[in-house]
Amino acid sequence: MSGSLTAAYAASGYEAAGAVAHVGRRSPAVDALLRRLGAREGAFITAWNPYSRRMPRGWNDRMHARLLEATRRLPRAGGWGGTDQWQEQHLLLGADPRRSAAIARRFRQNAIVAIRVGGPARLLLLRRP
Repeated sequence: MSGSLTAAYAASGYEAAGAVAHVGRRSPAVDALLRRLGAREGAFITAWNPYSRRMPRGWNDRMHARLLEATRRLPRAGGWGGTDQWQEQHLLLGADPRRSAAIARRFRQNAIVAIRVGGPARLLLLRRP
């Protein structure tokens, strides 16, 4: 993955149910959301734009519906994230980041943003550069 793409992940905001996380920073609001979901850790995951290639909105919406189906038994909250130039719909899953990473790989994602209550959000790369 390119340095500019990694920088874009780091510059993005990750929102779910009104709580926002940023890579490298702690978010008391996301901590509280995870607690409401009954989880101590979780991850932001999307099915949009596989391998960071822009796809049509209809395609992305269909993939998000499949992600909702794949995660139907997990605690989750919906949201949006990105920068001014790039927005994606995603979920905050209240689950072990390893489980979230496995799901994200099925949807051909480059990375997830993992978070643990009390800790900073971490970018976890799923593909080797």
